[in-house]
Formats: sequence, C-alpha cells, structure tokens
Amino acid sequence: MLQALAPTRRPGPLFPRLLGDVGGTHARFAWQSHEGAAIEHVEVLPCAQYPSLADAVQAYLRLHSQLNSQGRPACAALGIATPVLGDWLAMTNHPWAFSARALRAELGLERLLVLNDFTALALALPELDEQAKRQIGGGSPVSGANIALLGPGTGLGVSGLVRDASAGLFVPITGEGGHVTLAAGNALEFAVIEMLQARYGHVSAERVLSGAGLVNLYGALAQIRGLALEPLTPAQIMQRAMEPDASAGGAGAAAGGHCDAVALETLDLFCGFLGQVAGDLALTLGARGGVYIGGGIVPRMGRRFEQSPFRPRFEAKGRYSAYLQSIPVWLIDSPMPVALLGAAQALSLPESMLTTV
Repeated sequence: MLQALAPTRRPGPLFPRLLGDVGGTHARFAWQSHEGAAIEHVEVLPCAQYPSLADAVQAYLRLHSQLNSQGRPACAALGIATPVLGDWLAMTNHPWAFSARALRAELGLERLLVLNDFTALALALPELDEQAKRQIGGGSPVSGANIALLGPGTGLGVSGLVRDASAGLFVPITGEGGHVTLAAGNALEFAVIEMLQARYGHVSAERVLSGAGLVNLYGALAQIRGLALEPLTPAQIMQRAMEPDASAGGAGAAAGGHCDAVALETLDLFCGFLGQVAGDLALTLGARGGVYIGGGIVPRMGRRFEQSPFRPRFEAKGRYSAYLQSIPVWLIDSPMPVALLGAAQALSLPESMLTTV
C-alpha cells in the first residue's frame, strides 16, 4: 500500500524531516524540525525547471539555507503523482524517473518514504480544519464511515480512507482510479467521448478531468458546434468561462471568435463528468463519511462550482439517488498544500502498514 524505501537505521522518529508533494507540474516541499513542530518553509517549484527530482530537492534546500543550522534532513516523505510499485518510479505526467534507493543515497537520508500523492492527501483528511474545506451539498458525515477522495489537476488523483475497526484507524487506499473508463450520461457526453475515443482509443476519466482534459473537452465541443478550434491553454479556457459575459455570450460570441460560450460549456461539461465520477466512487467505497475534492482546478472556479452541474450529476444514480443525497462533498481549499501534512502523517504510521524494499 505504501512504500518505505530504506529502513530506519535507528529507532524512533527521525528529525528534521523533509516533506514533499510532487505533481506533474509543481513540486511542493516543506520542513518539519522536530516532533510536534509545525510544517513550515513551504516552497512551490516548477518541475519543468529541474532535470530531476533530486535537483529540485537540492534547489529547495539552497533556497532555505538557514535550515542548515538544523543539519541535513534525517528522513523524508514524498508524495508523488505516479504508481509506487517498487524501487524504480517513472512519473505518469512528467519525464522524471528515478530509483528511490539512489535518491535516498544522493540526499544522504537515513530513511525515505515514497507514496502516491493522493495517498498522502487522503492521510491528511481527518486533520483538516473547517477553514480548509467548503461543503458542496449533502448532509452530515457518518462517523467512522469510509471516505472518498478525488482531484483533477495535471492528472486525476483518486484515493480514500477505509475504516479498520479492529485497529481503530483509517487505512488509505492506493490505486489508479483516475484511469477508469469514462461513461456518458447524455447524448452530448456520448458524442464527446466518441470523438476522444477516435483520438485516444481508451477514454479514461483523466482524459477529461485534468488540465489536458479541459483542452480535450474544449476542442471536442468546438468541433461539435462547427467552430474553428482556437488553441487555448487550460488556464485560458477557465478564464474565458469565468468572465462575466461568458454565460450571456451565446453562440454569437463563440462565432465572433471569442469562444466564451464554448469555454462556459466546457466548464459545465467538466463539472458534470466530475460529479458522475465522484458519485461512482462514493458508491464503490460506501463513502458515507464524505467525499473530498482536491487538485488544483476546482478551487479556481470559486463559488461558480456550487452552481455547476456537479452536485445534480453526483446524485443522479437512479435507485441510489437518495443514498447519495445524504453524502456531504467537501472542496479542499487551503493555502497550505494539504498533502504535505499527509506525508508527515505517513512517517508516523505503524511499520505493519509499510512495505520496506
């Protein structure tokens, strides 16, 4: 489930700790100086600016050279956006690939724990305070019930927490749920999926629920509407959809070259697909403890997300609509990269939950 790379050489917690949350676009690092200390010195580095993960870590340590007075980090926990199946790791949405053992040796660590980034994020969920999340419909969570987590960013991360009653704790799920096959809920979605299938073959949830997915949706909708495709980045699509005149632009605005209406429709389609996938995950896990949405895309929608098709599609499960209506959904919206908290939590998990290689 988790991968502990290089066993601890001396008993007890090792400090200071380096913590990392490594996605396909940004690597976030932080520092924890001692037991019970706050997570501090958070830095966000663009992955594309560094040849390797080790180079990014070294850059972080140089940026915070004042930490040298505490000594080099004794151990590190890194959440990374890729399956963690052994010593060799190759990122799904970024060129970095490395041996975890070699990384531990290069950084001079006594212990290195590498885990999937959404596994790390899941571990942080029980520690989130009310200011770090916003509820999107539903009722109150069932105490002790399973929890689901998904989040569109550079890719689509999926995880959750399953209650182990005998141990009295939550166990994180490590999987690759972002690559499940995407289903259509209406004729427009079917047409979009059919177009993407001709291009990619398999159409996973990540093909539409990610930054690149926004571009895929925008291009498919423009083609369906018979409009010339204007190349836009995910950020530009979101900006156009969020402009005050986007919803009033209509087909004429799109035909005039602004594509505001297509961008708005793209965002609605995105939110509808996200609601469908989130509802599927809630049913699969029996997530009556709630569903959390992370990732970098949805928080940028602000309050507009609450009026989007997300919640109706989340609940649109036929005979199980009432079951889903009661499940709360929370949008994680915190200035602190929450997965860093989960990485710190992972270092305190019982050894029986870790696989040492």
